[in-house]
Amino acid sequence: MRVPPSFRRTFSVARKEVIHILRDRSTLFFAAFIPILEMLLLGYAIDTNVRHVRTIVCDLARTQESRALLREFVNSEDFRIVAETYDDDSMMRAIVAGAARVAIKIPEDYSRRLEAGQTAQVLILVDGSESSVAGEAVNVGNAIALRESLLRSLGGRPLPIESRPRVLFNPDTRSANFFIPGLMVVLTQMMATMFAATAIVREKERGTLEQLFMTPVRPGELIVGKIVPYLVLTMVEFAGIAMVMRLLFAVPINGPFITLMTLFLPFALTMLGLGLWVSSRASTRDAAMQMAMGTIIPSIFLSGYVFPLDSMPTPFRQLSYIVPTTWMIDVSRGVILRGASWAELTNHAFVLWGMACVVMVVSVLRFHKRVE
Repeated sequence: MRVPPSFRRTFSVARKEVIHILRDRSTLFFAAFIPILEMLLLGYAIDTNVRHVRTIVCDLARTQESRALLREFVNSEDFRIVAETYDDDSMMRAIVAGAARVAIKIPEDYSRRLEAGQTAQVLILVDGSESSVAGEAVNVGNAIALRESLLRSLGGRPLPIESRPRVLFNPDTRSANFFIPGLMVVLTQMMATMFAATAIVREKERGTLEQLFMTPVRPGELIVGKIVPYLVLTMVEFAGIAMVMRLLFAVPINGPFITLMTLFLPFALTMLGLGLWVSSRASTRDAAMQMAMGTIIPSIFLSGYVFPLDSMPTPFRQLSYIVPTTWMIDVSRGVILRGASWAELTNHAFVLWGMACVVMVVSVLRFHKRVE
């Protein structure tokens, strides 16, 4: 016998579902908070216009004319001078280490050539591992040199200032060279966080977590036993993606690969610890997946994976430095594209290991407190 539709029954089911939603605070929080967070990030932090690019200056002339030229670079708001040096080695080390994205070198005879009516050349070295920054820096540098030349040129004389830009590490500005080293980090981050987040929750749902606690296995041994397989899997996955990147996409690995794998270890531990923290708070796998995605999406936007960090407002740029993905993506691009070695990435190692220790300790303590 067919039951006729009833608004009251439909309303009762809907009311019951609303009560479940209101009681599930974690799902309600992420359903309301994540879209707002994404809107704030996209609206305030993300700026597709390249601005305030970290720049190191090698002004060998040190004259009034050279300082005036540098002021034009700063006033354009596309360049932000973060350091000065007087030798080529320090200039290159700053770019390889990621401390600067652009280097401007003004030769010693810059002012003398201008006074003699000759063409003075300015060398602009650009980090090509970030293609958007490279293109903007080259264009703006050429425009500034041309504008200064037109202001100084008289009659049919040649342009007095000539910009000589050089794109380093990725001279062809291939998008694969820029995106894939960062994509490696993002993919393995997603895998590690979600696997660790669902590992403990899966035991909760099946009711086997309590059975494990009834065995001689201690909570610390349970955590290590759960994390180690995923750590090995994450490391193997990262190495496999790197091999695919090299063989299929022809992205050169200019630095020591062992350095990249060594620095990826604390990053993987940080992501697994974050997943463990998620698992200690979530009661179902769906909730764990939502919470894991809630941590992954902001890290993608704030890490410099797609949008350059230098263009972000200062508060968001400072916030990006506490995101582990920011440091690991710079390590990946540094080793793969810029040929950075351990010497240039020492600060990255300290930061990543510090983050790994803090996240793992907090997650383990949280897990112990939850199971006691």
